[in-house]
Amino acid sequence: MAMDRLPSPLASLVLLISAAIPLAAASPSLTDDSRCGCFLTNGTEDSFFSKHSFFDFRNLAQYAGVPAVIPNSADSASASSTSDYFKSTAWTDWWMVGSWNNSLNNRGDSTVLMINSPNNIYIEANNDKVPASQTFLTLRTQRLEEFQTAAEIESVSPGFQFLSMRMLARTIGAKGAITAMFTYRGADKLADVQEADLEVLTRDPRNLVHYTNQPSYTVGGDTIEKATENATMPDGLDWTNWAVHRFDWTPTMSTWFVNGKVVANISFQTPRDSSKVIFNAWSDGGQWSGNMSTFDAAYLQIQWFDIVYNSTETKSSRKRNNDVDEQADFGPHGVLAKRAGEASTCKTVCSIDETSKQGQPVMLWNNAAARSRVSLSGGLAAWIPSVVVLATFALSTRLLWY
Repeated sequence: MAMDRLPSPLASLVLLISAAIPLAAASPSLTDDSRCGCFLTNGTEDSFFSKHSFFDFRNLAQYAGVPAVIPNSADSASASSTSDYFKSTAWTDWWMVGSWNNSLNNRGDSTVLMINSPNNIYIEANNDKVPASQTFLTLRTQRLEEFQTAAEIESVSPGFQFLSMRMLARTIGAKGAITAMFTYRGADKLADVQEADLEVLTRDPRNLVHYTNQPSYTVGGDTIEKATENATMPDGLDWTNWAVHRFDWTPTMSTWFVNGKVVANISFQTPRDSSKVIFNAWSDGGQWSGNMSTFDAAYLQIQWFDIVYNSTETKSSRKRNNDVDEQADFGPHGVLAKRAGEASTCKTVCSIDETSKQGQPVMLWNNAAARSRVSLSGGLAAWIPSVVVLATFALSTRLLWY
């Protein structure tokens, strides 16, 4: 080989990197939950979760329809489901619709009777000028002459212990209402309540959202400043815009995101024990919610809800709660739960963050010993050391020619 035809050290390096980058840039492949041993999230701290569920309200035109508000308080609480979708096992296996009211509770400073009604939870056609979906789920609250009609859905299971949940959602409507996504574990004493909230107050500036590890006040009425962060949404967004709101609950902190950007992070009194997942839209005329004018309304609208989580619930505990589905698989327990017969670490790791199709996970790796993530960032990290070694060899070889 002639000396003038030998590649320069720089050219050798460029060729080696060019050869490596296509391999590094390979996207992780779509898969399904049954092939995933656990799910790794990309939050402020990487976390593993054992289970995944996705609820898609974007293409349910066959169930769409806005029910008229029920003006009678007794009829409101006992209303039937607004469509067959809310009678399907896809819904009832996971969710319960609230019909409780605040008349028998300690109403604090509330001035209005509030009644949750199944009639305020419905599938609605998306009539945006440029609709991103056919339909969405709506939770409605409206002030009537005699009471406030409201909406709440809560998980059937009280056994969620650490999770990462996301919703593509917006809040619209009049002042004086609250919409929320949160985890909740009740207690007899206020100080023992465990709750992590995302709350939108429609009387606030439209870019402000409240994030809290409850309780945020004492029995004596003093505010606990460390429990709450009031944050503005990023990139000029406000809560009337469609945005992905995300909450990560790990053993050491609660972290909230909007469109992938961290907006609040609270380590003070982070929930510890198993809890429910709840969404609601409400007002009671109190100091916190404010007071809605008669016939005004506000709405929480959700295109989809995506969650990875760990659970303390077992088949036997579900049976004690009068669920006789012995075939149900409630998955492993703990921070990193394990499937029966497997080691405590996952051999097959998936992600809902790096997917190209919302609701469907991608495979990151399927061998516990080879934990190089199949993504652009992870791929580059894995390949760069090899490139450096090869490039060093090439440079050394080139110098030997001289």
